Amino acid sequence: MRVLITGARGFIAKNLIATLENITAGKDRTYCLSEEISLYKYSRDLGKETLQVFCRDCDFVFYLAGVNRPRDPDEYWEGNVLLLKYMLEALKDQKNCCPIMYASSIHAESKNPYGESKRAGEELLYQYSKDTGVPVYIYRLPNVFGKWSRPNYNSVVATFCYNLARDLPIQIHQPEKKLELVYIDDVVRTLVNLLSVVEHGDMKNPISMKDIYHVSLQEIADLLASFKRSRGDGQIPDMKAESFSQRLYSTYLTYLPKEQIKYPCIMNRDSRGSFTELFRTEDRGQVSVNVTKPGFVKGEHWHHTKNEKFIVVKGTGLIRLRKIDSNEILDFHVSGEIIEVVDIPAGYAHNIINIGEEDLVTIMWVSECFHREMPDTFSLKVEEE
Repeated sequence: MRVLITGARGFIAKNLIATLENITAGKDRTYCLSEEISLYKYSRDLGKETLQVFCRDCDFVFYLAGVNRPRDPDEYWEGNVLLLKYMLEALKDQKNCCPIMYASSIHAESKNPYGESKRAGEELLYQYSKDTGVPVYIYRLPNVFGKWSRPNYNSVVATFCYNLARDLPIQIHQPEKKLELVYIDDVVRTLVNLLSVVEHGDMKNPISMKDIYHVSLQEIADLLASFKRSRGDGQIPDMKAESFSQRLYSTYLTYLPKEQIKYPCIMNRDSRGSFTELFRTEDRGQVSVNVTKPGFVKGEHWHHTKNEKFIVVKGTGLIRLRKIDSNEILDFHVSGEIIEVVDIPAGYAHNIINIGEEDLVTIMWVSECFHREMPDTFSLKVEEE
């Protein structure tokens, strides 16, 4: 299948191209496309002659070209209508009846130069389909966000991410204004699935409502500010699959400047080794890394409710447990050579001892984040003297 993508250097097109190239290379098996894909990537700098060549034998068109923020309003018509008209005429002249997907906008209903140009593009396609019988798919896309969107251009999410990551100011004139947002991966998935459509349905195929987020400008700004703080307090945001928070966080990270990609953790050191809290979550506890020097013991406490999981990843150690109302000691030998999880139940005094000759490195998960006001941690030796 030969697929023509116009506006190939744009935000949506770059994500679509990356996905189709992965499918072609066999790296993405999420999609089941029966045919191999060849891509015709068109951008305006290639000239209309190249577009005409691509129109000769393409089997599907993703028309993603468009003008959003021109210096001259006349460019809206040139970029959003006349180029589309030229392509349709080229397809018709060469008797190419391939289906066409057109990236319109929710602003097509607005009475401004941009909205009017998008609506004119839709009308061109409706008439073209009526004249030729060619299936067309018109998507009035809401605000699309995700990686590779250009900041300070036409995406408030990209602008907020870019500026906040660099301590630059953001402007919010209407903090309670709700935006309709759709994530780039959902858009790309919808577009790729068009290639496998056998029977073409209604010409107007909106993005499924379940994929649209309704979020205020202030909510976006507040979430991004929390992401920035998390690099100091270790708080991981809500990562529920397909949640807005999860996808916004993924987007935010792509706008970090190089010097912020790596950041330090606070290590608490003493003669026994170190303890470093890595990540905190509201409902999934916290993760830390503990380093114990040879011959030293750490722990010697118990919890009412907290429970933990210890995973030794380097060195050789002994984890000891004793139920606080019992004299029986449970010993568990652990080593970085065999990765195992040792559960630390509530109500058990516990410690970890480095019995080897190198540092003992242990990943520790605890069911609740540590709070000094309510530590739920009580000193008690496993082996009473």
